[in-house]
Amino acid sequence: MRVLLTGAAGFIGSTIADQLLARGDEIVPVDLLLPAAHGSHPPQWSPGGLIIGDVRDAEFVRSVLPGVDVVCHQAAMVGLGVDAADAPEYAGHNVLGTAVLLAEMAAAGVRSLVQASSMVVYGEGRYRCAEHGDVRPGPRLPEALTAGAFDPPCPQCGAELRWTTISEDAPLDPRNTYAASKLAQEHFAASWARQTSSGVTSLRYHNVYGPRMPRDTPYAGVAAIFRSALESGRAPRVYEDGGQMRDFIHVSDIAAANLAALDRIYADEPVSGGEALACNVSSGHPHTVGEMATVLAAAMGGPAPEVVGGGRAGDVRHVVADPALARQVLGFTAQVDFATGVREFATAPMRPPAT
Repeated sequence: MRVLLTGAAGFIGSTIADQLLARGDEIVPVDLLLPAAHGSHPPQWSPGGLIIGDVRDAEFVRSVLPGVDVVCHQAAMVGLGVDAADAPEYAGHNVLGTAVLLAEMAAAGVRSLVQASSMVVYGEGRYRCAEHGDVRPGPRLPEALTAGAFDPPCPQCGAELRWTTISEDAPLDPRNTYAASKLAQEHFAASWARQTSSGVTSLRYHNVYGPRMPRDTPYAGVAAIFRSALESGRAPRVYEDGGQMRDFIHVSDIAAANLAALDRIYADEPVSGGEALACNVSSGHPHTVGEMATVLAAAMGGPAPEVVGGGRAGDVRHVVADPALARQVLGFTAQVDFATGVREFATAPMRPPAT
């Protein structure tokens, strides 16, 4: 299988590249090497033969598609995008880039795509009220976070809610610029699949961590932020009360899910009218943000986490995935357990800040 892999120098993309090459697939690795993420040089783990180029450039995309069987699209600008001024860049890299890629795939006759999406398309996770059943709470107000009211109340009666796992049929409610751009990618790809009788699988990653994670950049995830603090001898600062439920999944499992999706879409002829599938990719074993900080601090022999209250604009309280669809359709089940993965991450190489 010959795979065009975008974002091939990144945290997730390079891990996918390693797994594809290890089993004998051929890859066409491309990356823009966005300066805010990579600086001026590709990281040491970039796949050999890396082609530097921009998926927003139709001529460039056209030049790398010949002979390609499937596309694995990981290139994206990530982070929350909480400032309104960020919107044009997110729309350009994530939405326009995907649209150009899809147009050139159609012209080249490449009909199979696996792309990175995210849990952020859901907004808040799924909640249940004892009186009103499943409900969708609105965004949390800054004054509520300041007062320590972290859990969203029932929008109908104000009662306390219970979180439940969220499946792919849940209403989608992006609550920051990055989330809006990832949902737009899904919609563009689904439309392309119908128009061209092609197949697309959008993988909604939950909280990814592991080797090669970016550190001390706008793209750093919570695990990387905690590790940077611990390496400098500081206690990791945990917002809210640390009780935010997340599903932390190791990057090697994310890569394995991509390979499973690529195999399925390469082997199966797309159904008439196209197929657009979205799947949660998660471990199936949720933990709190506070637990991540505590386990990582113990693994690194550092100070215990400091719970600081407050909250970050654009953050949601609980998002916990139901992994059943990926298991059923892709045959994917995560293999790295939380304790083992976090211990490994404590000493794993990370991507240094861009210089």
